[in-house]
Amino acid sequence: MLQISEKGKIIPASPIRKLVPFADKAKAKGTHVYHLNIGQPDIATPEIALEAIRKIDIPVLAYTASGGNTSLRTKFAEYYQKLGISITEKEILITTGGSEAILFAFMATLNEGDEIIIPEPFYANYTAFAVMVGAKIKPITANIENNFALPPISEFEKLITPKTKGIVIINPNNPTGYLYSKEELEELAKLVKKYNLYLYADEVYREYCYEGEHYSVMNIKEIEQNTILFDSMSKRYSECGIRIGAIISRNQDVLTASLRFGMARLCPPVLGQIAAEISLDTNQEYFQNVYNEYVQRRNFMVEALNKMPGVYCPMPKGAFYSIVSLPVDDAEKFAQWLLEEFEYNGQTVMVAPASGFYHTPGLGKNQVRIAYVLKISDLEKAMETLAVALQTYPGRTLA
Repeated sequence: MLQISEKGKIIPASPIRKLVPFADKAKAKGTHVYHLNIGQPDIATPEIALEAIRKIDIPVLAYTASGGNTSLRTKFAEYYQKLGISITEKEILITTGGSEAILFAFMATLNEGDEIIIPEPFYANYTAFAVMVGAKIKPITANIENNFALPPISEFEKLITPKTKGIVIINPNNPTGYLYSKEELEELAKLVKKYNLYLYADEVYREYCYEGEHYSVMNIKEIEQNTILFDSMSKRYSECGIRIGAIISRNQDVLTASLRFGMARLCPPVLGQIAAEISLDTNQEYFQNVYNEYVQRRNFMVEALNKMPGVYCPMPKGAFYSIVSLPVDDAEKFAQWLLEEFEYNGQTVMVAPASGFYHTPGLGKNQVRIAYVLKISDLEKAMETLAVALQTYPGRTLA
């Protein structure tokens, strides 16, 4: 009998997407599903990007350079320069979404059996990418009780072995919404320098920081050659489908190796690059309006959740997610029950079980990740529906 690969057997299903078949069945029955499980904003894509796509007049959609169009990389560099990060287009590699940026960087820097340290809970696809390259994740647990702040540096140091190659930081964090401070990142940088590690930094949500300012690891001069930044157009401009991301690094060896992987997949999406380039001209008014909208959504959702008996939701400082503790026996069973067996006024909600965002078995069993990516009127209905569901769920743990 033919067998699939060992990696094919152990790569995890996405906690964000694996319940989709149950959601599809619920919709087929006529139930309206409020998607709180996935970071797909309902915010409008910038009109200038949509207009640029409409006006495309190219007789042949040919390959571009494997590292992305020079004009796009130049515009990206200008974006960073406005943030006070001094880089050039030669320090940017365009990828097919932020996901490919992570995968290429891991393939360029990690060998089979190498280890990377990541504070958990973390964006679940990091586990998948580590499996793809044969690397081992060593998690360090952040706690909901202190809003998922960075664990003590001494705890990171305990995990370092001769096989440790790097540390991953997501700032603002997906799935917790925590925003790491300048002081936290500078302490982490000292450890990176001491052990000569890579610091993989995911700063996709930098435009959406609600309490405190975003501090980029690209500004820490002492580890310039250690830092590999991941970026994406998806969430910042509400254009997830264009699949344009980037690796940004001052380490030319990393970029050169990543580019060779890029050559193997030929080039990033042509139409996506066109949309991305014009999106970088989006005016500040757009971001201010989106920012204000997310603040309103966040405040409403957190207040609504914390009014529900037995529920605890920390106040996210950035991005548009929160890990929420629920009074249920098993959040994964609860999430499936919501889609298979529950409806309220013809509607239900879809959440992402948090256990898939933890690497340590058993953690997050009564937690879910909720994305506040729906307009307030939909969030109101979703929160009302969730409150009723928690009162009627057979595995409720409150008396």
